[in-house]
Amino acid sequence: MRVTVGRIGRAHGVRGEVVLSLVTDAPADRFADGAVLQTDPADTGPLTVRRSRWHNGRLLVAFDELGDRTTAEAARGTVLVVTVDEDARPEEPEEYYDHQLVGLQVVSVGGSVTGELRDVVHLPAQDLLVVVDHRGLEHMVPFVAELVPVVDLGAGRVTIDPPPGLFEVNVEGPEAERRPDV
Repeated sequence: MRVTVGRIGRAHGVRGEVVLSLVTDAPADRFADGAVLQTDPADTGPLTVRRSRWHNGRLLVAFDELGDRTTAEAARGTVLVVTVDEDARPEEPEEYYDHQLVGLQVVSVGGSVTGELRDVVHLPAQDLLVVVDHRGLEHMVPFVAELVPVVDLGAGRVTIDPPPGLFEVNVEGPEAERRPDV
């Protein structure tokens, strides 16, 4: 299974270093000297980590294949991926790979089925779970313990405790005319 661990951002300096947007809780492991990462699009890689370092709260990485600023800028936006075993779990018990969550049934703390988890969106502040309800409408649920108290991979479900209004649809006013499913 391929797992995204980061995305190449802007070039830093003239020797090919790049700023990374991280999608991993183990950057020291994933971007250790000598680590080889696959890429998406595939024609950019694989890329081999020459060195990595923290600078002003951002991870800077130099790859053997990106030797100067021009090649580093050309790689901007490239997604970095690693292969993990289908059954592998992150080291921390409260962490999950996206592929383990997508497709899980979403239920409320009261036990009623809310929908299906369709995607995980990684943002700088926090991750969001994309839940599709029985009407086919997408809802973004912040992936925090207060709103998502239980993830039960064995049972194939995620329990959520959404705040009032998160799953309600405003059917009055001009917005209603643009919602054919309501």
